[in-house]
Amino acid sequence: MSLLSKTCTAVVLFAAASIAVGYLKGADAQASGPGIADIPADYLAQYRDAGDTCPHLDWALLAGIGKVETNHGRLRAAGVRSGANSAGAKGPMQFLTPTFNAVRARHPGIGSDIYDPADAIPAAAHYLCDSGLAAGNEWQAIYAYNHAGWYVAKVQDQAAAYRRSA
Repeated sequence: MSLLSKTCTAVVLFAAASIAVGYLKGADAQASGPGIADIPADYLAQYRDAGDTCPHLDWALLAGIGKVETNHGRLRAAGVRSGANSAGAKGPMQFLTPTFNAVRARHPGIGSDIYDPADAIPAAAHYLCDSGLAAGNEWQAIYAYNHAGWYVAKVQDQAAAYRRSA
């Protein structure tokens, strides 16, 4: 085999491998959920601002909760923009009123509108921190937010997808 043939073969193999890797990365990104472009700009800014509320918290975890709970406030369902859902949860981060009020009492800088992402997202950040995240227990903090193992896994997967796409 001539040097030219070997070079051409190597280039073809490299190109095929590159295409395969690109395809697999694309498939992985699709399987893991939408990327950062899925987050409305005003929500992303709020998630980023609240993301440094405590150690072990980042914007992507807050965004993961926002996505799973209400698709960043875009879900057209009871309790997202007004009223409450069947469990009594309200707002884009789906708080029960007593929980929201308790977080606000512990952290007086949080606004009072449960439906306003500028109030609800910082409240969610503080709630996660108070629920174990500040001590490094992400699973416990997310589980406190919604008592279901599947929910914890879904939020963690979504947060990981956002981190990869950022």
